[in-house]
Order: sequence, then structure tokens, then C-alpha cells
Amino acid sequence: MECRRCAACERAFRPRAQVPRQRFCGEAACQRERRRRWQQCKRQGDDDYRANLARAQRAWAAGHGEYWRAWRAAHPEYAERNRAAQRDRDRRRHASRLAKMDASPPVPVIVSGTYRLAAWTGNDFAKMDACTVELTVISERYGQDGGAGAILQKTTS
Repeated sequence: MECRRCAACERAFRPRAQVPRQRFCGEAACQRERRRRWQQCKRQGDDDYRANLARAQRAWAAGHGEYWRAWRAAHPEYAERNRAAQRDRDRRRHASRLAKMDASPPVPVIVSGTYRLAAWTGNDFAKMDACTVELTVISERYGQDGGAGAILQKTTS
């Protein structure tokens, strides 16, 4: 009889004759892993299965409202670790949304050339003294035609 390697523990096992494509040995931990993988695959590929699971979980939670409160009371070290992790996540999320006068995101390299500056009229800043400038590249040909190039020279001199 042939031997195979278990997909979970990687130990050799003899498959049952009744299960020709058996990939997992009979150990309880390996069978749990087999069921876990099947359920994960089913949740990803079957919308009805996923919706039924969500509905069943909501129904259970509605009937057992005190479960998590009692669990956290029985496991204070987990609850504190979770609170600390949430504070850290909140702090990082909050820091990424701050608009500071001295801080700016990395600016991509701007190609040298002539630029037109225009005032920004949007009102989406947290600070009153923030200033944004819209940079629009003006092609070389535009300045050579006697257009903006001539005006720019007159205003800068």
C-alpha cells in the first residue's frame, strides 16, 4: 500500500482505500486543519455560504449579548493588550490625517522649466495659514511664440 505526506503535519500516512484522494492523515489536529481550509475556500468562493454564515453569527450574537463582556472580564490581560493595540492604531491613523504647517509629503522631482502659479481656492485644509500652489508646466513652444514668455519677462523685471 502506498504512503503519502499529510498536507498539514507532513508526516507519512497510509490513505484509506475508501478515500482515493486523501491528503490529510487521521490526527485530530490535521482533520481540524482540513476542515479549516475547506471552510476558508468555501467562504472566499461562495457568496451564499458567506451570507448564511454572517446571518448565523448575527443571530447568535443577538441571543448572547453578554458573552463578550463576560469573556473580557475573565481575560483582563487580553482586553488590556487589545486596548493598547487599538490606541496605537488610532494614534497612527490620526497622525496620518494631520495637516501641519511645517510638514509636507515627499514632493516628486519637478522637471526644470517655466511654471505658471495660480492660487488654490479649495477650502479643504485644517490650518488657516496653509498655502497650496498649483503648478502647470508651460511648454517651451508656448514661451517662444511671444505668449506667456514675454509676459513673464515683463513681470519679473
